[in-house]
Amino acid sequence: MAKHNELGKAGENAAVTYLEQQGYIIRDRNWRKGHFELDIVATQKQELIVVEVKTRSNTQFAEPEDAVDIPKIKRTVRATDTYMRLFQIDVPVRFDIITVVGEDGNFKIEHIKEAFYPPLF
Repeated sequence: MAKHNELGKAGENAAVTYLEQQGYIIRDRNWRKGHFELDIVATQKQELIVVEVKTRSNTQFAEPEDAVDIPKIKRTVRATDTYMRLFQIDVPVRFDIITVVGEDGNFKIEHIKEAFYPPLF
């Protein structure tokens, strides 16, 4: 596995651990359906939380959350719609971003709640 893929997997594992410590229930990790993908799908207090995880070794060139651009947001919203229809889920949805910066075992985690709202298509 390439080094950046290993970092991404370690970052996602750290994000899941963080969410579980905060009382979130993890429904799915790396959920895929066709060309759709969701990093983490969790629940808390009758709300579905879709979490995009962005892991970087440093922030020298950009902040990790800057990678969640409009096209990524639109794909995430479409994937979430598919997920909710497939599993017949009818609860409020929140879109979060978790940034993970550093190296495995020494990550700084930031949880950005309500990081974006579904755009009007």
